[in-house]
Amino acid sequence: MAEHDVETSAATAVVDAAPADRRGVDGVLARVRAGAGELTGALRRVAEHVLSDPEAAARATIVELAERSGTSPATITRFCRAMGFEGYADLRLGIAAETGRARSAGWTVDIGREIQPGDPLSRVLDQIMAADTRAMHDTAALLDLGEVERAAVAIAGASRVNIFGASGSALVGEEMQFSLHRIGVAAWAWSDVHEGLASAALLGVGDVALGISHTGQTRETIELLAEAGSHGATTVALTGFPRSPLAELADIVLVTASQATTFRPDALSARHPQLVVLDLLYIAVAQRTHDRAHAAFRRTAQAVDGHKAAKGSLS
Repeated sequence: MAEHDVETSAATAVVDAAPADRRGVDGVLARVRAGAGELTGALRRVAEHVLSDPEAAARATIVELAERSGTSPATITRFCRAMGFEGYADLRLGIAAETGRARSAGWTVDIGREIQPGDPLSRVLDQIMAADTRAMHDTAALLDLGEVERAAVAIAGASRVNIFGASGSALVGEEMQFSLHRIGVAAWAWSDVHEGLASAALLGVGDVALGISHTGQTRETIELLAEAGSHGATTVALTGFPRSPLAELADIVLVTASQATTFRPDALSARHPQLVVLDLLYIAVAQRTHDRAHAAFRRTAQAVDGHKAAKGSLS
């Protein structure tokens, strides 16, 4: 029999609060994965157990899940509330439906399995494809399209857009900056803190600042977004953690999911979902500035056309 657990004050604070606003969240495991980082103690153990073997969790009774996670049935009930479910029955049904869809789609083939040095590339490819497919679907479940709409409207009407990110997030930001420039949006991507702060200080009402950080805890990105917001700019956060420091200070939050694999921890595996969300945002901006965007895209395409190799010139 599992030892009766004692909740820490931090965990109790999470479960005693009203369930988080989960609009746009349909994927149960994506919801648990996104919320696990906010939990501590016994609640965290329940989340980790559910994520480690969702199919077994879907088959378990509340008492069995409590025993396997080293907690109590009361903790399982509090965990369900913290994740936005009315009770354990709703959680079980949701997990069962999701694991069934994943199995039929082939997403579970290699997810969670360590890539071994001797694995053939065909197996490695299958694992990467399965993990990325699952991350894309989880992102679609977590993403609030209303927030995407708000961000698109803000960018479409902005005088200038600043994009902030560090390391891998900087690369994702540069991709977004290039896309926006192609349709005539005045956008800049900054990874250097000093240059970014100087630019953020010049933003104002009607401008937009987009901060990209999977963890939402990158201090430089938080500082840059805060500086922009202090001058009246609309702030947008792209992160995997909706209650992270970056998300807390942003006016608009876009949430992504990730599915880590060997050699691709969360921060790296989040790159493709981040690009998908930003691509959606870019297209939404282009829709709202259609005539200007179409003309700008045509002109920019013509400008670089002369640098393409002529057919047959390489023979």
